[in-house]
Amino acid sequence: MDWVPIVFLIFKVLALSLAMFFAVKWHYDQGQKGETRALLRTGGTMAAVFVLALVAVGLFAFFLSSVLGLDLNLS
Repeated sequence: MDWVPIVFLIFKVLALSLAMFFAVKWHYDQGQKGETRALLRTGGTMAAVFVLALVAVGLFAFFLSSVLGLDLNLS
């Protein structure tokens, strides 16, 4: 019974790694077919949206922790 989690974990890591490889390969192949300028524009837009979402979540967490009375001093 002790070997079951180990086998499942190894299977999960292998399956997810294989799926990620083929997903990246497929997207890369699709990008080769398309227009380079559109691909760069879309990538830049997605990066900007990610950074804005990251900042929004950080500010929300800071606001929520302040409202809840958590000590946020660095010293």
